[in-house]
Amino acid sequence: MQEPVIVDHKASFSEKAQIFSEEFLQCCIYICKTERERETFTKKLYAKMVSSSKLLEDFLDFHGAKNNSNWYYYRELVSSVRNLSEASYSQKHISKRFPLYDLEETEGFEEAGHTTHKFLIESLRRISRNILKEAKRLQIKLPEDRFSWDDFLGISTQTSLEFDIDDKNLEEEKKNIVKITTEFFRVAKEFEALGFYEPYSSAQIKSIVPSNFNEQEARRFEMVVHSLQSSFDTYVNRSGLRLQDIKLKRLRGYISIVLHLLELTRRLLHYYERHLHNVGYKDIYKRVRDRLIKAVRPVDILDRIVNYGLYYIWYFLVQGQDLAQELLNENTEQGSIVVGLPQELGLHSRPAMLVAKIVQHYGGQVELWVDSDRFDASSVLDIQWAGGKIQKEEIKEIAFKGDMRALKDIRILSSVNYGEDSMGKGIPLPKELSYLKQ
Repeated sequence: MQEPVIVDHKASFSEKAQIFSEEFLQCCIYICKTERERETFTKKLYAKMVSSSKLLEDFLDFHGAKNNSNWYYYRELVSSVRNLSEASYSQKHISKRFPLYDLEETEGFEEAGHTTHKFLIESLRRISRNILKEAKRLQIKLPEDRFSWDDFLGISTQTSLEFDIDDKNLEEEKKNIVKITTEFFRVAKEFEALGFYEPYSSAQIKSIVPSNFNEQEARRFEMVVHSLQSSFDTYVNRSGLRLQDIKLKRLRGYISIVLHLLELTRRLLHYYERHLHNVGYKDIYKRVRDRLIKAVRPVDILDRIVNYGLYYIWYFLVQGQDLAQELLNENTEQGSIVVGLPQELGLHSRPAMLVAKIVQHYGGQVELWVDSDRFDASSVLDIQWAGGKIQKEEIKEIAFKGDMRALKDIRILSSVNYGEDSMGKGIPLPKELSYLKQ
């Protein structure tokens, strides 16, 4: 066991920098010397690189290295290792866990992940070589103790412990599945609108990042999806036995893969924005950026951000929607209501739009029944087709069947003549329907 290091508070900054750099430099030496044919880049290694670089970066920041021309480059290299190691940890986690998610139609995802991991490894190697050179310039002695392959073994087994804790509350679980799937739909639709559904050229990517999508946006999505996974694990996944339900297991898989891709993407965005893009106006900042660019080209990191991270976030959110719809329909309270029609003007475009927005808001399935004919109540066009039949046959009442959450709001809407007066002008909606104003 290594003896604990006691730092003399009277020691000089250089002496302290030597102590705080020790473990970090051991990591840098290790990844520069590793054998390419062995699995040396493991989660354990990345965790050690993250922790040692974080400790050293905090030490340097505490002593003002960000504002010191002699130490600034070393500080930026240390921060680079932390960011790239965090991204690498996320990618390694994805590659290890992905087969267990049992997802369908993965469209070359594992190969793309392998390419991304290779890019991160080579980036870390180049940054680490620069770190060792800079440490020598700063007269920081390289550590004599070296890590070995055995210090960073990967997870060597695919076996799992037996699931023998069962804590079921099916009624409560159903309610939470409804909440989770509804939120999954909302996130999927919002992300889908961003348009990351195909590969982009380098020129196109530069017009997107960071002006239209940046670290802040990635963090916002990450927080929402993290909340989804947390809710799932707290309220649905309490019982390991419950995940024998393949649909729930796959939904958890879709949520997890999106979350880890968001983590990876956000970390790469941070690295790009902080170290390669918005570096400041001082000459030293530009010089350091130019040196970092030689190690990690912006065009390469942007390609991984958009054509791997953002593309597959979109892909898995879209893929998961059919499954989420099935689970939502299975777990929502179903019912039916009979309501009147808008007075004077009937079921024209405005009432049709409001009814469809209610159904879309909840995400569950609702059908509009006109005698024996059924129409999709989430579709404005379908509702307007129903309106033609209603007008032609002079029908006075219609029925809605499906998700009771939506039906309750449709009943409220019908009680205020579908939000319009007798002349077809809009009127204020009840507070329960305030989401329709968005």
